[in-house]
Amino acid sequence: MRDVGLFSRGRSKDRPVDDAVDGQVDETQDDVELGDEAASDPVEPTSRPFDRSEVDDDSDYLNLGAIWLRGSQGMELRLEVNEQEQQITGVTAVLGESAVQLQAFAAPRTEGVWVDIRNEIAASIVDSGGTAEVVTGEFGEELLTRMPQAGPDGRTVFMPARFVGIDGPRWFLRAVVSGRAAIEPEAAEAVHDVIRTTVIDRGDEAMPPRELLPLRLPEVPAEAAQAAEPVEPGAPRLDDLNPFERGPEITEVR
Repeated sequence: MRDVGLFSRGRSKDRPVDDAVDGQVDETQDDVELGDEAASDPVEPTSRPFDRSEVDDDSDYLNLGAIWLRGSQGMELRLEVNEQEQQITGVTAVLGESAVQLQAFAAPRTEGVWVDIRNEIAASIVDSGGTAEVVTGEFGEELLTRMPQAGPDGRTVFMPARFVGIDGPRWFLRAVVSGRAAIEPEAAEAVHDVIRTTVIDRGDEAMPPRELLPLRLPEVPAEAAQAAEPVEPGAPRLDDLNPFERGPEITEVR
């Protein structure tokens, strides 16, 4: 799996996000147990992405197949590619020191899948030594997690992330928020705007629930690509993007 830099708008970041926060974890904190709250009726979101049927004018969107995104100043997009299967599996929007990965899946016509998927993600993270807590956000119930990883020096570091799930008409969108937006509400608004303006094009093809909806490279005219590039002297151009650059992340060291 690798990331492919797609395009960036605005100036480049001055420092890596890895250095943004390096806080100590409270070792007395217990892993969150998912009880009645996780099994309760879903909380209705106050906002959600659009279905393709709800959008008449698509001129402001970048069409990536199942996911359409509206660009904004300073946004950088990266595609996650499964090289073995030659498949684009997700798209990540990077905004400053925050990021959100988006993946769209097929879902049943009559019921949502987020509650079950959320519990499966939580169980997997807790089993691996991390923590997971169900909280209520703008898009309904989401999962606030800290995922353990091995740091460069061999110590265990914890990656804060928020898993947001939205059930739509025959589709399900999973958004993974990382970086500052995962832990700082004031940094989350720009990322939330990406989620709420996203358009999901489910298509008419019959697909089993939870199957990844197909993504593709956008058809960007040459003049549009040039217009989307930064204009400041010395700013990175479209063909200068590093496809293997790590996305933004914030770690907590234990």
